[in-house]
Amino acid sequence: MRQIRSKAYRKLMAMYCTSFGFRQPYQVLVDSEMCETAVSQKIDLLARMESVLVGSVKMMITQCCIHELYIQGKSHQPAVDLAKSFERRKCNHKEAIPGNECIASVMGETNQHRYAVATQSHPLRVNLRAIPGVPIVHINRSVMVLEPASDATLQSKQRAEKDALGPSTSEKAMLNAVTPQVEPVVKRKKAPKGPNPLSVKKKVPKGTVPVTTRVEKADVRSKRKREEADDVDGASVEAQPKPKRRRRHKAASRLAERSN
Repeated sequence: MRQIRSKAYRKLMAMYCTSFGFRQPYQVLVDSEMCETAVSQKIDLLARMESVLVGSVKMMITQCCIHELYIQGKSHQPAVDLAKSFERRKCNHKEAIPGNECIASVMGETNQHRYAVATQSHPLRVNLRAIPGVPIVHINRSVMVLEPASDATLQSKQRAEKDALGPSTSEKAMLNAVTPQVEPVVKRKKAPKGPNPLSVKKKVPKGTVPVTTRVEKADVRSKRKREEADDVDGASVEAQPKPKRRRRHKAASRLAERSN
């Protein structure tokens, strides 16, 4: 068996052991068709099963499946001898029924006894995929194959993990006894907010003189000061005397003409 396939089978069986309580030696139910295929292809069923399930194996067969091999005649005697080498599993059927129905009844709805099933019957494999936690083995072109986990198996595994993370039933009972039941708080709808009262001007009653605030008074004072300063600057500019114009003397102008 290839290394990649062996690693996948080991991981799959570890999941069955962890989530569904499988343990070695694994109990494997074999049907009549698997015995016939193993004899015709000369496959060592026990050795192959141990390599596929990656552990020790206990091979089992029901009385109804052996009865099917007896009915087919002496030509299937090697398959009968192989089936007799396995451990008998009591199916409690007074009259023999088909092998597929016998194995389905032994498995039940939950696979309580942790069986793996080795079968070549396609209808039986389809029915077993609906039961959570059932490893299914079949032979495909002389290669023994362990089917991947079915949808029912994966869903059951997820539910078990979710329950394991939460409190158990006893813990829930203790919590309910200790902590009183609190009524749910009803959220009230918030009313629309009004404007900020600090930013709203107060209404002045009619017939009253509006009271000036400190800020307005300060603005009036600063305005008066600016006006007074402007008046002082204008008066100073007007009071400043104009510079006198010097007159040129007539004698000096005549001397300048002569020199030229």
